[in-house]
Order: sequence, then C-alpha cells, then structure tokens
Amino acid sequence: MPLVAIVVAALAIGFEQLIQWKYGPMGIIAFVVLTIGLKAKNTMFSSIGAVILVMLLAQSG
Repeated sequence: MPLVAIVVAALAIGFEQLIQWKYGPMGIIAFVVLTIGLKAKNTMFSSIGAVILVMLLAQSG
C-alpha cells in the first residue's frame, strides 16, 4: 500500500509541474482550486477550477 501511495503522489506532482510549465501560474491556480473543490466536495470550487483549465486548454489550441 505505501508503494501505491508514493506512485500516486509522484504522478500528481509530475502532473502539477507539467501544468505549471505549460500554462504558467494561472494553470497551477486552477489545478489547486479544482483539487480543493474535489476534496471538499464543493461543486463551486471544482467547477471554477475546471472552467479555468478548459479555458487555458482552448486558448493554447
């Protein structure tokens, strides 16, 4: 079980770094807001984070 937790944490950190590298500070803010919303089961926060990420993805395409 600890190995799985370490792998999941490493993947999450890698994904966070990828977002920060590609989309800058706004991408990391959106990812943090989305994560907080999901963990707190708050649909407003998770929706705001998801919308910001989608807007950043649409802008880069």
